[in-house]
Amino acid sequence: MSEEEWSWDLPEETQAALPPPRPRRVPPSRGKRALQSGDDFRRAMVLTVAGTVLPGLGLIAAKRRVVGTVVLGLFGLTLLSLGVWALVDLKSLLSIAVRPTVLHTLTVLLVLAAVVWVGVVIGSHLALRPARPTAAQRVTGSVLVGFLAFAVAAPMAVAARYSYDQAGLVSTVFQSGKKSKSATRPTFAPPSNRKEDPWKGKPRVNVLLLGGDSGPDRTGTRTDTVILASIDTSTGDTTLFSLPRNTARMPFPADSPLHRYYPHGFTDGNGENAEFFLNAIYQNVPANVPPDVLGSTDNLGADALKLSVGTALGLKVDYYMLINLKGFKQMINALGGIRLNVNTYIPIGGSIDHGVLPSGYLKPGKNQLLDGEHALWYARSRWGSDDYARMDRQRCVINAMIQQANPANVLARYEAIAKAGKDIIRTDIPQEMLPMMVELSLRVKDGNVRSIVFRHGSQGFFSNRPDFALMRQRVKAAIGEAKKAPTPKPSSAPTQSASGRSAKPRKSATTPASEDVTDSCAWRPEIAATAQPPQTR
Repeated sequence: MSEEEWSWDLPEETQAALPPPRPRRVPPSRGKRALQSGDDFRRAMVLTVAGTVLPGLGLIAAKRRVVGTVVLGLFGLTLLSLGVWALVDLKSLLSIAVRPTVLHTLTVLLVLAAVVWVGVVIGSHLALRPARPTAAQRVTGSVLVGFLAFAVAAPMAVAARYSYDQAGLVSTVFQSGKKSKSATRPTFAPPSNRKEDPWKGKPRVNVLLLGGDSGPDRTGTRTDTVILASIDTSTGDTTLFSLPRNTARMPFPADSPLHRYYPHGFTDGNGENAEFFLNAIYQNVPANVPPDVLGSTDNLGADALKLSVGTALGLKVDYYMLINLKGFKQMINALGGIRLNVNTYIPIGGSIDHGVLPSGYLKPGKNQLLDGEHALWYARSRWGSDDYARMDRQRCVINAMIQQANPANVLARYEAIAKAGKDIIRTDIPQEMLPMMVELSLRVKDGNVRSIVFRHGSQGFFSNRPDFALMRQRVKAAIGEAKKAPTPKPSSAPTQSASGRSAKPRKSATTPASEDVTDSCAWRPEIAATAQPPQTR
């Protein structure tokens, strides 16, 4: 019997003394309960997504305010710190990419951050969803949390892998200056004050770029590509000096021990003997002198080349970088190809020495995207032309890589680039110099690039009997022309285009010592229109 029913049996005086009956609570209908639960679940879903984008926000909404505030604060502080760092000292931030110890630490931190972030996503959803979710809500929530966890963890995992790969690349290619040995590497050290220009006191850096062409048909490595890149450290203006592989009588410094073995230069007296060409120094000098002739070194052939090329051009060579040409195509493929102007038919394959016809050719075309295989033939083919046409094209490849190796395509293919780098590069640039080199590379990207290709019979140069004094004069003049100023106009003499053929002469009152690489590698429709395909097999 209810309270209201039995109270009527009591006397009126007693009923008046009793407290009024409590209002009857009517439980909500099942439909209303379902509607309320649905609203709460939708709110939980929205806040879970928001809490993934801004970690901690979902926990705060779920009244886990202390934990949520700490997580959100750390996330915001991290983003703010990186933003300020990038604005104030971007070069220092980028230098992380060349510090193996920091990269290994970053790899671990990225993995931990991914685990914590995923934990925050899961914890936020569990705290926000209704206390008694339906089976459908459980499934829907699990799918959402799984997707969000993947969206967070996948980029962090990729970043951690890139960090790990980069640490391996730097450690493999670039040895610590304390562990590696070089008889010709400079002892230049950056200023102790990090706010100062790291290149203060070092106006120029000269890096010898070598293309090593080794294979079953060769004994050892022949450096068929020899290019000295002389870089102004304040502006990034760069001049490339290309020497023919068959340059004879290459000199050594008078105060070098190698001068005692080769007092008249690297020669046997015959300027046509291929065993004493420039491209044979790397292999033949170490084979004919004591291994410690220059002191302790990991690569006597490279040291000999640095000394010889530096003496010939009147510049002190600081570092070298040897690239295996057969692995070169891996690097180009890893970059996604490079774009080049092809001004004439360039043979693929073939052998002049053995009378073998090429199997095909690159067709003329503007701004063509070449993969690694075709870019390699663009750089090395000399069937139907000569070494000088090939040298012209090689500088175009270098310039294209400088301009096109931007952060976007490097990051998109980083793992392949890192793997290729380990396989094809050898250098004496120490790890300790890499942060400075990163900063210098940014300057080079914005600087002018000019070049000299020393051609047999042109401007007093003859590969079998070079006039090194005259070469040094041209080098000095070319370095002055690379400074940021109006580009000197080409002379009326024919110039060599990237096609390997003479471009149309243009009149000028002066003859520049060097050429603008961008202009030399430009599209020449007048040459392409008259080009003829070579005979192929």
